[in-house]
Amino acid sequence: MNGPETSLNTTPDLQIRIGSLELDNPVMLASGTCGYGSELADLLDPGGMGAIVVKGISLEPRRGNRPPRLAETPCGLLNAIGLENVGVEAFISQKLPWLRDRGVTTIVNILGSSGDEYEALAKRLSGCEGVHGLEINISCPNVKAGGVAFGTDPKQAAEVTKRVVSATDLPVIVKLSPNVTDICTIATAVEEAGASAVSLINTLLGMAIDIHKKRPVLGNVFGGLSGPAIKPVALRMVWQVARCVNIPVIGIGGISTASDALEFFMAGAAAIQIGTATLVDPGAPVKVLEGVVDFMQKNNYLSVKALSIGSS
Repeated sequence: MNGPETSLNTTPDLQIRIGSLELDNPVMLASGTCGYGSELADLLDPGGMGAIVVKGISLEPRRGNRPPRLAETPCGLLNAIGLENVGVEAFISQKLPWLRDRGVTTIVNILGSSGDEYEALAKRLSGCEGVHGLEINISCPNVKAGGVAFGTDPKQAAEVTKRVVSATDLPVIVKLSPNVTDICTIATAVEEAGASAVSLINTLLGMAIDIHKKRPVLGNVFGGLSGPAIKPVALRMVWQVARCVNIPVIGIGGISTASDALEFFMAGAAAIQIGTATLVDPGAPVKVLEGVVDFMQKNNYLSVKALSIGSS
């Protein structure tokens, strides 16, 4: 790694750009773990983060999976929430005003079971004041393709990305699934389709069994594994993707400390998202941001980009 920049005691530049969107700092709240923002109001100021990515929004409300929907694992958490949400119209009328009134940079995670649904969501959200970007959840099953997840097939991933990009003037982030053989192929496909950035990784597919009841712990049998246990996998994939695309890479997966975040920045991430850590310590995102700034000041790094291994 090249050494830090030579200017001493200079406040580092934390701003990053995702398409047309400029964030004040590179620490974001990840979709699914911060609700619609207001849930953390007494514990954390979402406006102090670079952005908040609200929980996944679909065209119609979703009830989610039957319980149990959470299971703790060594160094991680399995969840099978089932993308429960209020639906786009209720989000716009009931949830978005709270975020807008507080000046929160809001990115909406969108999900669907067909390209038509993704496109409709992008169109509906594009004209809404207070929505600053879209994040596409491509881990959803494409019902027209027999339930195959969009994110596991480069052509489907590119197609849904292209449809969303053509339907909006907002920056479009594509959230990549780790449950693939070659993540760079998927990342390159969505970049070529017009994505402004990619975020990775989504949860790893896993399960747990109750040996006393002799049955799966989760009502849905399988769930998504998040938390510190997946950090090495996420870090490896961020490293790979950062070297195969020219758009910003947003790192997600097991980040709970400033050291974790710095590893992702050094691997090539332009920004990070913090999720599961907020369930343990709602103040974690603030502590991570403060720790990153402290490290940069002490080691004379003037920008987040300069942290990347191989940067000049």
